[in-house]
Amino acid sequence: MTTQHAVTIKNHQLIDSDIAIAQPTGHDVLVKVQAAGLNPVDLKRLEDIDDNKDNAKILGYDAVGKVVATGNAATKFKEGDIIYYAGSIIRDGSYQEFQLVDERIAALKPANLSLEEAAAIPLVSLTAFELMFERMHLVAEPNGNAGQSLLVINGAGGVGSMLIPLAKWAGLEVTATASPRKFDYLRQIGVDHPIDYRSDSDEGLRQLPANSINNIVALYNIAPYWDEVARLVAPLGHVGTIVELDSNLAISDIKNKAVSFDWEFMFTKSSYGVDLSSQGNILELIGDLMGENQLQPQKIEVFNGLSAQTLTTAFEKLRRGHTTGKLVIKY
Repeated sequence: MTTQHAVTIKNHQLIDSDIAIAQPTGHDVLVKVQAAGLNPVDLKRLEDIDDNKDNAKILGYDAVGKVVATGNAATKFKEGDIIYYAGSIIRDGSYQEFQLVDERIAALKPANLSLEEAAAIPLVSLTAFELMFERMHLVAEPNGNAGQSLLVINGAGGVGSMLIPLAKWAGLEVTATASPRKFDYLRQIGVDHPIDYRSDSDEGLRQLPANSINNIVALYNIAPYWDEVARLVAPLGHVGTIVELDSNLAISDIKNKAVSFDWEFMFTKSSYGVDLSSQGNILELIGDLMGENQLQPQKIEVFNGLSAQTLTTAFEKLRRGHTTGKLVIKY
């Protein structure tokens, strides 16, 4: 077989296509994709990709699948291995039957997880780990941050659902925002203090004392929360976010506290060819923690079948927001 089914992009719409199967060279492995996770970056890329300029026209930035061929410099995996990874935005993604991926950003699938559970993990776990332990310089060890506090804005989404258990493993006391109907879920994943996400709520951020939180992460547009974030963060603390701004921030509000502002973008390493192996190493650690039941798989909702229609339906649900955990396509 030399061709495969894929869901590609034309005029910012998803379409079913038959395309050639590429062959691996260098550090690449060819993966028969078995399941893929959906992420907000898919929606942004669907809007941004220019048919005439961008070479990568297949979305999908989470996947699990079987290695079926290896490049001449690839030594990490062998044919038949089941691996998971988050891919790269400068290469075609996982919404195709066979995908090329650099072996250095992948790891063996955690043995105790289903294919669907494993497909939901890579992007969110890499984002969460890099944000806390690389950007914000927290200690990536069991109870390594005892006595430190963390506030998570938008705790019940995909990244929050991985970041919070990792934070608890690392010894942080966690406060997180969500709709009150999701408080039970927040407690299940380790949140010590669930609070209302609404800025005008008496049960929200306004109830917390000034200078009381060592570390704050915003997994939603931070701008509407900025005044409270600047009030709450403790001197010498960290504020981190993964979401682009839609307005300017008064960043000088945190200058006198010597607070660091940290950006996390999981695709920086693969886009610039920087420290690629670290992502494979992180996924190996996540797999070990899953195997030891120190981390639990996320809540997922599964859609069946790789097609433009299935993905469009799933994208609409993702676009509406307020999902709990992750959406996954099973091939």
